[in-house]
Amino acid sequence: MNQDLNTASTQQTQSISRSILQPPADLQAQLQQIVSELSLVKLKLPDLPEDSPIHLWLLSPDMPPLSVHDERVTRLWQNTPYWSFCWASGLAMARLVLNYPELVAGKTVIDFGAGSAVVGIAAKLAGAKRVIACDLDPVSLLAAKHNADLCGVTLDYLSDINELEKPADLLLAADVLYDLCNRSLLDHFLSWAKSSVVADSRVRDFKHSDFTNAGCLESSTWPDLDESAEFRQVNFYASQGFEQWKMSLNKLSQ
Repeated sequence: MNQDLNTASTQQTQSISRSILQPPADLQAQLQQIVSELSLVKLKLPDLPEDSPIHLWLLSPDMPPLSVHDERVTRLWQNTPYWSFCWASGLAMARLVLNYPELVAGKTVIDFGAGSAVVGIAAKLAGAKRVIACDLDPVSLLAAKHNADLCGVTLDYLSDINELEKPADLLLAADVLYDLCNRSLLDHFLSWAKSSVVADSRVRDFKHSDFTNAGCLESSTWPDLDESAEFRQVNFYASQGFEQWKMSLNKLSQ
C-alpha cells in the first residue's frame, strides 16, 4: 500500500510540474492565431537580481534565432502580440525598481501600457502598496494576469485609464512611445498620477516640459530580437522625484 501511495504521490507531483510548465491554453491560442508554429514558455528573465522570482510566459526562444529579417517576425509585426515579449525598456525598469525598492515602496503605481506586466510585477515585489496594470489590449491584460499569478503577486487591471478612480502616486511607462501617436499621452500622465517615469529605447528626440532625462541603462528585449546596439540603450525620463531616480540609475549603471 505504501508503494501505491508513493507512486500516486509521484504521479501527482509530476502532473503539477507539467501544469506549471504548460503555457495557459487561452494565451497560447491567442499567439497561434497569429503564428501557428510558435509557442509560449515560462522564462526567467536575465539581468534581474539573483533572488528575483519573476518568470513570464513569453515567446519561446527555443527555435532558430529571431532575426529582425526572419519571415516569422515579419508576420508577428503585422499583428504584434506585444505581451509575448519582455521589451528592453520594461526589463530595464523592472531591474531598477527591484534593485532600489524605495522608488515604489508603499505607493500606488500604474503600469501604463503594461503588456507582459513585467514592470507592474516588479513594482509589487518591490513593495508597492497597489499596482494597476493598464492596457487597451484585452489579451495583454490576460497575459498580465497569468504572469502575475506565475510570480505570486496580485495586481489590479484596467483597460481604460480614464476610468481611474483617483490619481495614483506614480505612473510608470516603458516602451510606449514607439508609435508617434502615443507621444500626446505624455501630456496626460501627470493628471493620472502625482509623478511619472518613462523608459524608452527608441525615441532619440524626447523633449517634454514635464520630464527630465534621469539617465540610462543597457538592456535587451527577451527573447532576443537581434536588435542593433542603439535599441539596447534605455533612457529614463522622470518628472517629480527626478534626483532619486537619477541617483539610482547612476548606481546601477556603474
